[in-house]
Amino acid sequence: MVQYTSRKDRKGIFIKMSKAQTEVITKKVSVMDKLMEGASAFPGALKKGQKVSGVVSSIGKKMVLIDIGAKTEGVVSGEDLVEAYDVLIDLKVGDTTEAYVKFPENDQGQIILSLKQAADENRWSRFRKLMEEEKEVEVTGVEVNKGGMVVKVGEIRGFVPTSQFGEKFLGNMEELLNKAFKVRVIEVDKDQNRLIFSEKMVSDSESLAKKGEALELVSVGDVFEGTVSGIMPFGVFVTVNVPMKDKDGETAKVEGLIHISEISWEKVEDPNEMFKVGKDVKVQVIGIDKGAGKLNLSIKQMTLDPWKEIEKNYAVGTKHTGKVVRIAPYGIFVNFEKGVDGLIHISKKPADKEFAMGDKVEAFVEMIDVKARRMSLGVVLTEVPVAYK
Repeated sequence: MVQYTSRKDRKGIFIKMSKAQTEVITKKVSVMDKLMEGASAFPGALKKGQKVSGVVSSIGKKMVLIDIGAKTEGVVSGEDLVEAYDVLIDLKVGDTTEAYVKFPENDQGQIILSLKQAADENRWSRFRKLMEEEKEVEVTGVEVNKGGMVVKVGEIRGFVPTSQFGEKFLGNMEELLNKAFKVRVIEVDKDQNRLIFSEKMVSDSESLAKKGEALELVSVGDVFEGTVSGIMPFGVFVTVNVPMKDKDGETAKVEGLIHISEISWEKVEDPNEMFKVGKDVKVQVIGIDKGAGKLNLSIKQMTLDPWKEIEKNYAVGTKHTGKVVRIAPYGIFVNFEKGVDGLIHISKKPADKEFAMGDKVEAFVEMIDVKARRMSLGVVLTEVPVAYK
């Protein structure tokens, strides 16, 4: 027996309908409701550059489909797949992801999406998480330059400074070119586009883990053998091996800095002229920064300061022979020994005398300012001036 129900038509008049007819109409209304829901998610047409969210419905070698709730699925293909490498590597069907509209509709009526911007955002958050969790990541050496090595992770490039290589590769970074090796992330700066890694935090991890204990064993004045781990315009980084107490010759690695002013009693213009990464050097501890886990080091403090006995060795009125080391608009600098320079002011230069770099000069001491480490000189005349002949 057929069951009937009654419902109003568009004009408000009750009509008699079978149960089967009612179910068909109900289904049509349900489908229309869903379409309306999808439409409400996109008020108006999709716009180029619009950020959308959807569920990954298919992942292929040439195409990724994302259901963003529109009339058709969004498509990621071609170069966009390559650019989104570090997003796709962890993506699977059913995952929710964000994308950006590249073309609202192409010739085939498809919505073309891009994951590049999402990949960029994901990339920084991924490396930030690796840094926070102190996890290792594998990189490949691409290029060696003065400051260190350019590396890549997939299609992403980063940098390992010279000072962040372990003892094994100090001075031998070329061995890692085109090879995979593990590093730790130590700096992530999206605004500056900086991604910095450390190799030594992996290769020297055991020794570095003892750094805190080692710092407690170090005292100002201690002398250590170290290895140059980095050279900068402002100084030289050195990694020293600190003997661990009662541990049968076991050592811990602690990094320190020789500021350019602590290299020599002489003025140093460029540390690169005196040092090379990987070379051994003897240093003295002049400060300990336990908070930063670093040492302040010196080379010059291990030798006698020539200005301590300057008034005895270079008394006012005494004559000395030196070499011209710098010519300035206001005078000529003469060096007598390491760390001891004097100035012949331009007003004291004989009118008939010209100086060149490296010339030997006999001069007498006119004045000494020990506190300012300054010495004023006069030129010893070897011939009698013409006016007095």
